[in-house]
Order: sequence, then C-alpha cells, then structure tokens
Amino acid sequence: MANFDTIKGFAFDLDGVLADTARFHSQAWRQIAEELHIPWSEELESGIKGIDRMSSLMLILNSAGVADKYTEAEKETLATRKNDHYKELISTLTPDDVLPGMHEFLADLKANNLTMSIASASKNAPFILDKLQISDYFVGVVDPSKVKAGKPAPDIFAEAAKILDLQPEEVVGLEDSEAGITSINEAGEISVGIGDAMQLHAAKINFASTNDVNLAQIKAHLNW
Repeated sequence: MANFDTIKGFAFDLDGVLADTARFHSQAWRQIAEELHIPWSEELESGIKGIDRMSSLMLILNSAGVADKYTEAEKETLATRKNDHYKELISTLTPDDVLPGMHEFLADLKANNLTMSIASASKNAPFILDKLQISDYFVGVVDPSKVKAGKPAPDIFAEAAKILDLQPEEVVGLEDSEAGITSINEAGEISVGIGDAMQLHAAKINFASTNDVNLAQIKAHLNW
C-alpha cells in the first residue's frame, strides 16, 4: 500500500492540468475536420483528449469512415497543418494562463524537495512551459516521439519516472483524461485525477478542479 513517505516526485500531464491548451487542440482539429467536411461532435471533442497527434487524426477520419481515402503522406500533411495552426494559437499563452491553483501547488512541491517532470503527449510541451514561464520547476520533459506507445499505454509516465531517477512507486502522476489515468496506473505510479470523478473513477485520488489540488490532501489520502 502506498504511503506518502515513499513519494519523491510528481509527473504532470500538461493539457488540462497545468494550462488549458486542450481548447487550442480542439480548435485546431476542428478546423481540419471542417476542411475535410467531417462533422465535429462531442465524441470527437472528448476522444482527442490526452492522445497523440496521429491517433487524434485517425479518430477524426474514422468517425466519417474515410481513413482509407488518405495516403500516409497525406495524413502526415494534415497532422502537420493542424500542428502549425495549434502553434499559432499557443504562441499567445502567458503566465496568466497557468490554471488556478497550479502556481501554488508547484511552489509547494518545490519547497518540499519533491522533483517534477512532464508526461505530456504534446511535442510542443517545452515551448508551452516557456510561454507559461514555469520551465524551471521541472527536471525534464518526456519526448513523446521517443516512447514506443502513447497514452493509455504506460510508456510516457514510465519515462517520466526515469527522468526523475525514481522508481514508479515513488511517483505521483496527475492527469485530467481517462487515457492518462490508465497510463499512470499501468506504469505503477499513484494516479491523481483532476476533473469529473465518475469519468476518472480509476484514479487513486480525485480532485474536482486544479484549484482543489494540494499537497496536504494528497499526503492525507495516502497516509489514511
């Protein structure tokens, strides 16, 4: 059973945990879908949450049954176009876009000598952290292109623990998506879900919003 005394580090998802960049992903993917005359839906909106770029594109194409109509090169072009638009959108980020409560939480972890890494499916994570001016909190950022499989596979969070030079059981992972919680659990780490507790029921600990996340409650829960 986990006890807080064994915890030495925290691995963070980015979109929806540190900043609301998920809205930019949605906006950029929706533009691609509209260009392809594929209807946008709530299912697509929630489905692309937490998964990598090509998986998102395939989800959109499969929703209209047109995945086989595009070559691999055309799919790469579509994914690149989406990312170019996304990068335009995230270039507007400032420190004010850090989600409520997260500045305080990061400072609390640092004050308690708990190391931190980023476990995001986004290849743009370093750029986003710089725009938010919180890069210095993190030992490192997982490069999603270097892991074998994206979320819900455990690879990204497993690599986040390696970056911290910690064992999985020494790491707490924070996520706002089902795929992410599965990734944390499969990696053998302690999962903290941020958002709808029903949707994120597999999380070890749940918080309704980023503003509710705090170290004292995580410690209390693990030592219960």
